[in-house]
Amino acid sequence: MSPKTTNLIVRTLTGILFVVVMVGGIVYSPLTMFLLFACITSLAITEFCNIVNEREDVDINPTICSVSGVYLFAASFLYNYGLPLTQNIFTPYLICIIYVLISELYLQRENPINNWAYAMMSQLYIAVPFSIIPCLAFSNNGFTWIYPLAIFLFLWTNDTGAYCFGTLFGKHRLFERISPKKSWEGSIGGGVLSLVVASVVAYFDQSLNLWQWLGFSLVVVVFGTWGDLVESLLKRQLGIKDSGNILPGHGGMLDRFDSSLLAIPAVAVYLYFLSIV
Repeated sequence: MSPKTTNLIVRTLTGILFVVVMVGGIVYSPLTMFLLFACITSLAITEFCNIVNEREDVDINPTICSVSGVYLFAASFLYNYGLPLTQNIFTPYLICIIYVLISELYLQRENPINNWAYAMMSQLYIAVPFSIIPCLAFSNNGFTWIYPLAIFLFLWTNDTGAYCFGTLFGKHRLFERISPKKSWEGSIGGGVLSLVVASVVAYFDQSLNLWQWLGFSLVVVVFGTWGDLVESLLKRQLGIKDSGNILPGHGGMLDRFDSSLLAIPAVAVYLYFLSIV
């Protein structure tokens, strides 16, 4: 068996297992959703800290950043779950942020501004988007997995369509400076396929009408593509190909969730807009 074939098999099996874990974790119960995204948040932030720490002028604490991010997600989840809690549940998170700022006064590192910037980026870029998931899961007078699942369903559909259409018809580069392999043909094909899937979702779920689901899908596709490009730019700046190797054949956590990091907050804004019009 050739290395190329072996890699394809490993990549396929990893992809199937990844989808099963994601769908099962989101759909099965609030507890499994909580555990799934708490784990994802922790792993993604730790991975981010490790890759930026490869720079000579950066030295941030992965544990502090990861614990802070997971706490923000947990606080958001518990608050949106409906437990008798107040906004004060978020106060300990502020303590973590204050610690990150003050600690540089005493650690005497060479580039404290870089450390502040990357530590805060780990929260803004990763922790905040995942902490919005509970707002979507409990936004319909109770627990609903359809909105979080739909985000990933549309992202996976878009990625699959973009790969297939880009391979067959891709000639015009979408953003050659950052991601030379992406094409307009692939992006349009992936978007169209996502709209088709959104139509199927609308048939089975009437929490949004057809046009609203199509808009939902379009928001995911556009901002998911931008999210992918943002991570590509980050990796290009850091001089790396993959963010990690935790998922055989698929790279790291950021490689798998880069699109969602912009799509999740964009969907939250979209649903908020629908609620006020």
